[in-house]
Amino acid sequence: MQQHRTQASSQALTRRAMLRTIGVAGMALASSSAWADQSVELPIAGGPRQRPLTHDFPQKGPMILQRTRPPLLETPMEVFDRGVFTPNDQFYVRWHWAVIPTSVDAAAFRLSVSGHVNQVLSLSIGDLLKLPRVELAAVNQCSGNSRGFFSPRVPGAQWAHGAMGNARWTGVLLKDVLDRAGVKPGAIQVRFNGLDEPVVPEAPDFRKSLDIDHARDGEVMIAFAMNGEQLPLLNGFPLRLIVPGWYSTYWVKMLSDIEVLDRADDNYRMATAYTIPDTPHANIAPGQTGVKMVPISRMVPRSFFTNVAENASLPAAASATIRGIAFGGDTGVAKVELSMDDGRTWQLATLGDDFGKYSFRRWQMSVPRLEKGHHSLMVRCTNLSGDVQPAMPNWNNSGFMLNAVETAHITAI
Repeated sequence: MQQHRTQASSQALTRRAMLRTIGVAGMALASSSAWADQSVELPIAGGPRQRPLTHDFPQKGPMILQRTRPPLLETPMEVFDRGVFTPNDQFYVRWHWAVIPTSVDAAAFRLSVSGHVNQVLSLSIGDLLKLPRVELAAVNQCSGNSRGFFSPRVPGAQWAHGAMGNARWTGVLLKDVLDRAGVKPGAIQVRFNGLDEPVVPEAPDFRKSLDIDHARDGEVMIAFAMNGEQLPLLNGFPLRLIVPGWYSTYWVKMLSDIEVLDRADDNYRMATAYTIPDTPHANIAPGQTGVKMVPISRMVPRSFFTNVAENASLPAAASATIRGIAFGGDTGVAKVELSMDDGRTWQLATLGDDFGKYSFRRWQMSVPRLEKGHHSLMVRCTNLSGDVQPAMPNWNNSGFMLNAVETAHITAI
């Protein structure tokens, strides 16, 4: 694990700098009339393929607009070709409620720790900054990333591959905060809530829980910075829960409440929403019923092309370098392989720098001269646990956990 405690004067932001830069973060969400005329084409079958490319959300650069209320912003694929870490201003955004907090007073903000503990805590940002600091590189990925490629189509945001991002997260260990409160014997789970609230009182609040041993494993973090800067408001300012190797439904934004439970959490967001079939690859047949459902949790390995788009053209008379990114899901990348003969044979790609088992890993391969005509390039990742991307895509009613081998159809001219 390449998570490590950092000194206040080292590469992480200093406590003095954090206290100086964290203030009131506010924004005004752009209206639908403000969208730029630019658009991007997503290679999804169900359409619409053309999506607006918006520049109009605070602290954000050009993003693919999936939805305005709540804000759903997708990272353009070319961003992932520029580096292993996704810049904050193009890191994807996914909220659940149509109305979200547009300002947070960091000076007045308090993180509550309550429930099955010896001492109830109300911690300021300054209190957290006094705790030992850690930094971890980790991928944050929406459970429904790539949902737009499900066939038959399923409800929900029709994401392409950009509902993910990789960042260096800086913060404190959840374990240190829980130890300060003193967890009582008999604790079962820890539940987390943020500042965003349902728009109608009867709607179920967005609360997520982790088993007590997971919460105290020394990896789960409370982050106040990403990529060396304070969290953007749309990505969870002032605090965000970081659950390495797990889907982002657990990465609670604007984290405000931590509750230690002496029972299993059966709230709607754990027992009903964000559940998957308890089958290999969370796969069922369309229309299949009577399947046991379990909460989604660990991510699975994935790999992507970043410099070759679907239906791209390459020169037939010259070799080319194909590159992309991969991640192992809940562990590191063991290998990335490329096929140019529809998966009959596979060749090892060269891996880039290793920033830790939860981070993106860059890969590349030199491709020999291609004969003129149509070709299929395929890429797959195998993680350190031996899990490999399946040849065939999975299907489930929620459009979760797609991780089949990626294919790019190209033409050599």
